[in-house]
Order: sequence, then C-alpha cells, then structure tokens
Amino acid sequence: MSKKLYELIARVMNVPVASVTDSSGPESIESWTSFKGYVLLYELESEFKVKFTIDEAMDVKKVSDIKRHLTNHGVVLHD
Repeated sequence: MSKKLYELIARVMNVPVASVTDSSGPESIESWTSFKGYVLLYELESEFKVKFTIDEAMDVKKVSDIKRHLTNHGVVLHD
C-alpha cells in the first residue's frame, strides 16, 4: 500500500515515484505547493475512502505524516 501512496503523491506532484520517500514534503518537492497539497488531500480521501479533519490536514509536513493519519483512519499500509 505504501507503493500505491507513493505513486499517488508522485502523480499529483508530477515527480518520479523514486523521488518520494517518507521524509518527502513541501521542503523537498519543489512542486508541492499549497494548491497541490489540497489536490493531494482530495486524492487521498478518494483513493483510501477516508475523510481528514482540518487539524489532520494542517498537520501534514511530510509523507510520514500522511501515513500516520491514514493508519489512524484504519488504512493498512504495507512497506
């Protein structure tokens, strides 16, 4: 499932999937703008059938934060 998550992030951010890691975020992916962050949030909710709270959305600073919130919503991520 982590592969699926990385592929989704790479598609939204328009970067190679190999450049996406748990430590990736707006600081390391130049195309990760606030707008694309909202697009990513929408895509994550659609793909994984979850609904993030405002606090969760504002808490995302890197991919590991997304994984933590998905896990908290019951999504099983296999590394």
